[in-house]
Amino acid sequence: MKVSKKCLVALAILILASLVLTACKPKWDAELGTEENPIIFVAVPSGETERVLAGFDKMADLLYQSTGLVIKPFVATSYASAIEALCQDPPKAHMASLATFSYILASEKGCAETALVSTRYGSASYNGQFMVMADDPADSIDDLKGYTWCVSEAFSTSGVIIPKIMFQGVGINPDTDLGEMVEAGSHEAAAAGVYNGDCQFATTYVDARTRIEEDYPDIMEKTKVIAIEPDIPNDGIQFVKGFPEETKEKLVTAILDLFNTEEGLAAMDEAYQWSGMERHDDTFYDPFRQILDAAGVSAEDLAKE
Repeated sequence: MKVSKKCLVALAILILASLVLTACKPKWDAELGTEENPIIFVAVPSGETERVLAGFDKMADLLYQSTGLVIKPFVATSYASAIEALCQDPPKAHMASLATFSYILASEKGCAETALVSTRYGSASYNGQFMVMADDPADSIDDLKGYTWCVSEAFSTSGVIIPKIMFQGVGINPDTDLGEMVEAGSHEAAAAGVYNGDCQFATTYVDARTRIEEDYPDIMEKTKVIAIEPDIPNDGIQFVKGFPEETKEKLVTAILDLFNTEEGLAAMDEAYQWSGMERHDDTFYDPFRQILDAAGVSAEDLAKE
């Protein structure tokens, strides 16, 4: 049977389209959660990296026992690198634990969708604090002009984003009216930076000092809190856009179940001091977005600073 040239061209186009679609299909979507193709979980060092990773390694082991899914956690060097891992094509991470600002930025980039928000002491939100040495004359953020500043890292919501907005509210330009900003690597290290004289004030979550009392027994007496930040949504667990829904639901259910066991609760506390989790969709973050809008800033603009 003679085949027309037009049919051959059409057939070639169909074959080429099929090859392109196959090539474009994310590799991580095939048998995700196996030893050969594990689910990569990226975390950020809100505390000591070794402790965070140890907690998530235990979480991964417990989730494997209940779901059979292989999860490989790693701690990124910063929120920026965690977002980058989610946003690469194909993604270098499939799920993450991002703080509020970082999640909003990843969401705006189309890389992540929230699934769970953590709770601490029964609340899905938290506050940050400004701290100085107890004998420092400063007693409000208005007094911090010219002071050097310790933070965990540049993308921290309670460490940098909210404080910058608060400084603007009292007429202090955080980029020109403050001294050097020291990125300490964690909230606990930022608090220790004030104690050790590396900087004059620090912004951390409330109350990061309690996590380092073993190393600094008198830190609560030698330092003082001069201001508390407004409510901020807690960190949580997010999934890369396009993550298989059935696998996501299996993991979300298993993660929630961990808090009903002594071993699971201990692992979550070791990682991020999580005492529970709640299901939330993206609208949970809308009030925080409104804070950014009211201040005339965007997540993307702040990320460029």
